Amino acid sequence: MRKDFNNSQGEQSRRKRKVLSEGEQLSYPGKLPGSGQKPGFGGRRSPKEYLLLGVMGVIFVLINFFYPLQAGEVYSVSLSYLQEMVLIIPPVFILMGLFEVWIPKEFIQKYMGKEAGLKGIALAFTFGTIPTGPIYIAFPLAAVMLKKGARMMNVVVFLGIWAAAKLPQLMVEIKFLGPAFTALRLVLTVASVIVIGFLVEYFMKEKKSQEVLDNAVIVSKPEKN
Repeated sequence: MRKDFNNSQGEQSRRKRKVLSEGEQLSYPGKLPGSGQKPGFGGRRSPKEYLLLGVMGVIFVLINFFYPLQAGEVYSVSLSYLQEMVLIIPPVFILMGLFEVWIPKEFIQKYMGKEAGLKGIALAFTFGTIPTGPIYIAFPLAAVMLKKGARMMNVVVFLGIWAAAKLPQLMVEIKFLGPAFTALRLVLTVASVIVIGFLVEYFMKEKKSQEVLDNAVIVSKPEKN
């Protein structure tokens, strides 16, 4: 009887450890416990992550001290950008969640991975031209692509096209600068973005590419292999 009781207690203890381990993984999305990787949302943050905030605070203080007449305008513009970020970032996270759920990892690896070739570049170009909005919306989406196995060059093409060749932007450019100018500028932009993608992929190498993957923040639980 005593032996059975001890076995039962041991089994309950193992189950508790398993539940706690799974809960820890969900608390650190995109990062596995004990892997040495930094936690994502919900984990402890390094003091280095607050360095930029501290630097901006010091800059505001210096502006207020040395340029008091321009300080009000600086604060107004900064507040306007902050309001824009507050309105845009939540929908971006929703879009990231939908991207995670609706687009499987196998799809990204097949059509935007290393073996995709020109097909991957074309798809990255399409993804970059369709959306609208500021470029910083594209960064979390690019992180999701990298996590799901997209080729580095294709992600660079996606970011470059989003920044310089979105469809709404092209329509306005055609209206004011003409179709000839827009077509030539678009061709040169696409060519340069592809070259930049090759260069980034070459110089990043495998080790540095892994560092980019480790730093990519994903608001989802780790994918099971």
